[in-house]
Amino acid sequence: MQTRNYTAVTEFFLVGLSHYPGLLLALYALCLMMYLVILLGNSILIIISVLDPRLHTPMYFFLGNLSFLDICYTTSSIPQMLINVMSERKSISFIGCALQMAISLGLGCTECILLAVMAYDRYVAICNPLRYTIIMNKGLCTQMAAWTWIAGFLISLVQTALILIKPFCGNIIDHLTCEILAVLKLICGDISLNVFIMTVVSIVILIIPLVLIFFSYIFIISTILKINSSAGRKKAFSTCSAHLTVVILFYGSALFIYMKPKSKNTKTSDELIGMSYGVITPMLNPIIYSLRNKEVKDAVEKLLIRNLYFKKI
Repeated sequence: MQTRNYTAVTEFFLVGLSHYPGLLLALYALCLMMYLVILLGNSILIIISVLDPRLHTPMYFFLGNLSFLDICYTTSSIPQMLINVMSERKSISFIGCALQMAISLGLGCTECILLAVMAYDRYVAICNPLRYTIIMNKGLCTQMAAWTWIAGFLISLVQTALILIKPFCGNIIDHLTCEILAVLKLICGDISLNVFIMTVVSIVILIIPLVLIFFSYIFIISTILKINSSAGRKKAFSTCSAHLTVVILFYGSALFIYMKPKSKNTKTSDELIGMSYGVITPMLNPIIYSLRNKEVKDAVEKLLIRNLYFKKI
């Protein structure tokens, strides 16, 4: 019978991209800049969606949830990653790694479901405009948002717990963060249950919401094409194009990471794509919604003008 050397792990070492010190320094500067943009851009979206009465609609309620989620998601990993990049001892405690894994995975699952909820909101707004305020009432929106967060974190807690109860054969993570796939490679013994559950979760969290979004947009596009007014068609497309762009960016990188065939060694390309999934998409979300949405641009201008006016007084 083959024996394995189990390790009582109290901390992990994050050695992702450690063979490329020049790249790490460039990545530090880039991630720090992008993190500041994420905090600023998403905070502005949250503030204007609260302060501007014109934005007290289901669309901006869910957009505010998305912005808050992106701030939490990046904060769960980027500050620790920046500390490790500049530190000689690139370590994180076992509890810290477990929390980072659970929080980032929970927020990632929540975003998958939230994007599907936002697609349903656009479907009702365009395909059922006369009943939109009745269907998407405040109570329903609150319940949908709450269950989205609850479902995302329940799924995360199950997956994280199933990994943490397993024995580890080492504590060196070939990644920049405590990413679940990287931690899974350190487990000794049989991981077939973990892989099975992860595959099921990937289908439930990635494929099913994506299919729902796809069919929502089939009905949305079909309805838009029936609008006689070109101005009406343009307005309808503008309210959906930002969400559709975010879906493509988010799901493109997420599907590459979690649905591609798994290999034992972590490739540099996987780590960089993981960074785009965790940093670039949250940074681009407020920019996309600002550039493609006149109401958001007007609200930002109004907020800036009001602040400048009061400063002058």
